Amino acid sequence: MSHAELCLKKDRLVLNENEQSSSKDFLDLNDRDLNFTSEVKTRSGVDVSLCWHCKTCMNGCPFSESMDYAPSAVIRLVQLGLKNEALNNSTIWLCVGCNTCSIQCPNAIDVAAVNDTLREIAIEQGISVAEPDILKFHREVLNSIKRYGRTHKLEIMLRYKAYRRDWFADLGVGLRMLSKRKLDLLPAKSPDIQVIRSLFEQGKVA
Repeated sequence: MSHAELCLKKDRLVLNENEQSSSKDFLDLNDRDLNFTSEVKTRSGVDVSLCWHCKTCMNGCPFSESMDYAPSAVIRLVQLGLKNEALNNSTIWLCVGCNTCSIQCPNAIDVAAVNDTLREIAIEQGISVAEPDILKFHREVLNSIKRYGRTHKLEIMLRYKAYRRDWFADLGVGLRMLSKRKLDLLPAKSPDIQVIRSLFEQGKVA
């Protein structure tokens, strides 16, 4: 190849030699942060160099069809030091941390921990969040824990719906959950609420 470019596909990242692709399918390998890989490794505790890109994580992920990058592709971005692409994608926000990928990975790579780290870095650096609704939901969950020491699901849902201005989309499901006592009308506070709040202050969370 006469120039260093990376061909990007949803389920793979490969050096392009013969494939017919538009210019938007390429990433410039010269635009790399050589310290990014070690930063992610240090912060996540995950050695991303162990990834073989066998795509087992993609096959096991229940949300891979909605992702712009496969889980292994995000790992590849980190390996290559492609910081902008690794932080500016929807995949890291769509990951719910179910750890299905990690359980199935032959090298036991904690992909969810890598995604957690990438989200943290993106927030710290003020990068525009690819999925702002998901970030808002995460913050409502944390705020509930900060207020009560545990989650109050009904309040989380109502606050999130107020943000979305979408009151009726899941009304039927909500009513069924209430009828089966899956949602508490009033929050229950943890007896150690002050200890929990101190953790938020130490970590400056929410």
